[in-house]
Amino acid sequence: MGIPRIQEEIRSLLKERNAVLLVHYYQRGEVQDIADILGDSLALSMEAAKTDARVIVFAGVRFMAESASILSPDKTVLLPRIEAGCPLADMITVEQLETVRKNHPDAAVVAYVNSSAAIKAHSDICCTSANAVRVVNSLTDAKKVLMVPDGNLARYTAKFTDKEIIPWTGYCPVHHFVTVEEVREVKKRYPDAPFAAHPECDPAVLEMADYVGSTGGIIRYAGEINARKIIVGTESGIIHQLKKNNPEKQFIPVSEKLICHDMKYTSLEDIRDSLVEMKHMITVPDGVRIGANRALSRMLAVS
Repeated sequence: MGIPRIQEEIRSLLKERNAVLLVHYYQRGEVQDIADILGDSLALSMEAAKTDARVIVFAGVRFMAESASILSPDKTVLLPRIEAGCPLADMITVEQLETVRKNHPDAAVVAYVNSSAAIKAHSDICCTSANAVRVVNSLTDAKKVLMVPDGNLARYTAKFTDKEIIPWTGYCPVHHFVTVEEVREVKKRYPDAPFAAHPECDPAVLEMADYVGSTGGIIRYAGEINARKIIVGTESGIIHQLKKNNPEKQFIPVSEKLICHDMKYTSLEDIRDSLVEMKHMITVPDGVRIGANRALSRMLAVS
């Protein structure tokens, strides 16, 4: 069965199930093309919180589907590929977080949305790469802030606040291992092309960027800047939408390593089968959900 036929079948099933399909920019191109809402983590979290649909199908990874369930506990949330996880989210446990909190009892805890529901529940507020600076600066009573689990995002955020930022040691395996040498090599080949990078990249790489921002921010930047070629420092899936929005521009990935295999698990067939069988429902126990909802809702209130 060809791609258009499966896409048509999915659209019919979404209507039949009163379902909305939320898709992250890092998904496969043919999955992005049938999204009801296509966006970065912040945009998708906001949509999950306000949708009127009875069913949320999340083409993303587990922490995203968990967040949807936390924000909309009355909805059925489906994750078409149950094994789609996030190595970054697994780089801190509740026990580790509680230990570091004891060492910094006066620090507020900001959890990147790329974290488990349990970590969110033990945090004061959540953030995304799009709103991390705004979230941190909204904590008017805190002079110290512990940011988990992404250390690179924490270090980037520290440049834009007077608060003491305590970074955790986690990192995104896709972004963190982009090297300065790779950036230099691509810049040498495309000397007039601006370099847009995600804040999950290493600080030395971010120093070389002309723009640093979330996936949604990079998409806006690419549309606004007067440049024919743009070097892209985030997961390769974003290039599909960049090309659709800006067909006259060329987008060059800064590294061939920028592929998140967990984000690429989900196929059209997986989405169709999930809707047909209503399988891979994601739920969060109330004991965790209530605290996680508080942290996510605080974030949305300042976004």
